[in-house]
Amino acid sequence: MVQDFTEDKVFTRQKFVSTPLPKGDYEYCTFQNCDFSGGDISEIRFLECEFIGCNLSTVNLMETSLRDVQFEDCKMLGVQFEECNDLIFSADFVNCQLNHSTFYRMKLPGTTFSNCKLHEVDFTESDLSEVIFADSDLRNAVFDHTVLEKADLRNAVNYAIDPETNRIAWAKFSVPAVTGLLSKYEIQIDFGE
Repeated sequence: MVQDFTEDKVFTRQKFVSTPLPKGDYEYCTFQNCDFSGGDISEIRFLECEFIGCNLSTVNLMETSLRDVQFEDCKMLGVQFEECNDLIFSADFVNCQLNHSTFYRMKLPGTTFSNCKLHEVDFTESDLSEVIFADSDLRNAVFDHTVLEKADLRNAVNYAIDPETNRIAWAKFSVPAVTGLLSKYEIQIDFGE
């Protein structure tokens, strides 16, 4: 079966819900204000593409390839990223809502989440080495047997990470958010004045 190859194309305000994006390879393409919510972009390869202001909530990503993809100002609620092709996954997220999404057992070294809402996101057994959580809200995000070595959480808020069940060597934290490493102990910390 011959698949489409699309290069350097801009898609603006298109709805890919009832009429899905044709399967194929998309290279250096930009998707602006497009609606993929609840749709299917499985088995499509996105190489060095940008998604700006798109709604990708609950989109089907089965065997989708994302290589050097940038998501900016996107709504991505309940997305199961672990269904992507894990051999070719590299993406960065800026000003995105990723609440209730999952990255279970994914390799995400060096990924950037900048100014993102990551409420109740599942990072169980993921490799988040050198990941940057810049100005991101991790309220009720799940970190269980997660590798966070050299990760940067200095500007992240509302995280709860158990140092006994996660690898956090050389990770960077800041006060007062670093108290999220002690939340399981239900202790009170007084920073004085």
